[in-house]
Amino acid sequence: MSSSVSCGIVGLPNVGKSTLFNALTKSAVLAANYPFATIEPNVGIVAVPDERLTKLAELYHADKIIPATVKFIDIAGLVAGASKGEGLGNQFLGHIRSTSIILEVVRAFSDNNITRVDLNSSPQQDIETINTELILADLETVNKKLIQLEKEARANPKLMPNLNQLKNVQQILDTGQLIYDHQQSQELDQIKPLNLLTAKPIIYVFNVGEDNIKDEEYLQSLKKLVSPAPAIYIPAKLESEFSALDEADAEELRVSYSLHHSGLVNLINLAYDTLDLQSFLTAGPKEVRAWSIKKGSTAPQAAGVIHGDFERGFIAAEIVDYDDLITLGSINACRLAGKLRIEGKTYKMQPNDIVEFRFNV
Repeated sequence: MSSSVSCGIVGLPNVGKSTLFNALTKSAVLAANYPFATIEPNVGIVAVPDERLTKLAELYHADKIIPATVKFIDIAGLVAGASKGEGLGNQFLGHIRSTSIILEVVRAFSDNNITRVDLNSSPQQDIETINTELILADLETVNKKLIQLEKEARANPKLMPNLNQLKNVQQILDTGQLIYDHQQSQELDQIKPLNLLTAKPIIYVFNVGEDNIKDEEYLQSLKKLVSPAPAIYIPAKLESEFSALDEADAEELRVSYSLHHSGLVNLINLAYDTLDLQSFLTAGPKEVRAWSIKKGSTAPQAAGVIHGDFERGFIAAEIVDYDDLITLGSINACRLAGKLRIEGKTYKMQPNDIVEFRFNV
């Protein structure tokens, strides 16, 4: 996979999606108090905070630092009926298909000055509305594919397992469940080409108000609504204010609200955990760089993230642990101390690995 994670920020209109996007990306996109303020998706690419890169750059006197990145896409607000084209439904659903993870923003603050699409709605109802539209859109996709596959399976019986699997997926959706919740127990490789919305992991982002930040009982009640799915609470309006300050002032203000990390750091960490990602590092005088890979990736697979030729012509990986390098001060010192390792094709990459690949093409 590439070194960039793509997160689609979705939710009903006026739940704080664009405010959150601005805070995360330090952008200034329109965050207006009316539905569909976001029509074309706004895109922001954010560096994954990584203190190791700065220290490595100092050690190597590197010309540049290239962090791993996360792409945030602020997508138009969804309304009930989106799967049938209501609001900006078709555009909305199309933009979600291109993302690797969905950040579902749920309004969990009270503000009479900000219009709700449904005045009687609650966080639980908002979640149900969004997920229902995703399920309905997927059902339409699956039903179309079933018609095609049933014809093909009659002519080629070898396709029957594929047909049965797709019928199973249809049944899951018919009962109002998300496909992703079933992926651990079922082989769903056959449906990957369909790029189903409900097969994507979802992180629920509860946009809480200033008065809710320290209300642990309330915060836990929100997480219970979606358990065991990953959830996080972020005061988007406050985060937007933090993002306008320099880091020292922002940190001081954060502490006053008992917020120990920025919403960006917490969200990226949760996204990496949810997508089962880790990073490895490359370092030298020209650049130090972080690369994102799936946990459990082998050395050749990690090499392939840098360039396909590196994977095809992989010979070995020269690896040192970041902590060892910082402690000993140089690659030569690590070599003399026996901390530099040569690993082969079966080696599984570790989060603190600094690597130089040897390859032949």
